[in-house]
Amino acid sequence: MEHSFNINGRIISPDQPPYIVAEISGNHGGELTRAIKLISEAKSAGADAVKIQSYTPDSITIDHDGPEFILEDGLWRGQKLYDLYQKAHTPIEWHKPLFEHANKIGITIFSSPFDQDAVKLLEELGAPAYKIASPEIVEINLIETCATTGKPIIISTGMASVEEIENAVSAARDAGATNILLLHCISAYPTPIEESNLTTIRDLSERYRTSVGLSDHTSGSLAASLAVAQGAVLIEKHFTLSRHNGAIDNAFSLEPNELKQLIKDTNTAYFAMGEPTYRPTKSEKSTLILRRSLYAVSDIKVGDTLTSGNIRSIRPNLGLSPKFYKDILGKSAAKNIKRGQPLDFSMIDGLED
Repeated sequence: MEHSFNINGRIISPDQPPYIVAEISGNHGGELTRAIKLISEAKSAGADAVKIQSYTPDSITIDHDGPEFILEDGLWRGQKLYDLYQKAHTPIEWHKPLFEHANKIGITIFSSPFDQDAVKLLEELGAPAYKIASPEIVEINLIETCATTGKPIIISTGMASVEEIENAVSAARDAGATNILLLHCISAYPTPIEESNLTTIRDLSERYRTSVGLSDHTSGSLAASLAVAQGAVLIEKHFTLSRHNGAIDNAFSLEPNELKQLIKDTNTAYFAMGEPTYRPTKSEKSTLILRRSLYAVSDIKVGDTLTSGNIRSIRPNLGLSPKFYKDILGKSAAKNIKRGQPLDFSMIDGLED
């Protein structure tokens, strides 16, 4: 299986703590200064990367008042698609200053392009990777365009069937992509945690032989931490300065202190996974003394028979293992043994070490 994935020199694999991507999306609220601050705050919180989205309203839909162009359900119910994307999009002219700021402060920045013009722009800016948003997984031409750049490609799988994921992965590979990472995703905003279906993460890795992560739209960091335990190597989470500032994705975004906590929690989950271990750990060694072992519980003279009345399995663990208890019963003491002495082989006649 393909387990190693690389963005901007950072190895992303099961052998490394999870790679954390702070998704800015439309949480800049139409203000370039807020977008720049989001990048700075993501860096301060400890995120590995920030991600933006590269589209214009006209590249993703048309300005139309028909009922099919108006959202009927969900967080943005009643909004016209064109108007929603007008509010949420990151203006093309912002891209260069955003990339420059991220590069200056030392945090990776990449984007989700939604058409070929966006890919061209991102190539000019030196984007180190491309993300295919869940709704675009069926947009094979876009996937092929991203794949032909030779950059790592992340494909989000929200709403997708097995066949659609297979088609997307095959298209990317056929177009030359070798660094592919799939993101398990539930495209509900926010996602009910009981719909997370996190065991899909391992299944994706086995089915498509790729690295796998999670694009998480639940509240908090529990789902992300559980995803790491399922093998997720990358966690993407929407990020906002405050859920009270009116930004468009606030309902399923983390504030700076929460992002910091998510990074802590997912790292803890990663280190808790460890490896299969069937021996005392370093911290357990001092507790070995609390195991039972065989002791004299009354004075025993040389030649006396060892019985259940004068030997017992008790704590601490300084005598013979309790597994020898039945072998010892009925044997004779080879020397005088005082009450409270741990037994050893030299004390017992006819018992071989």
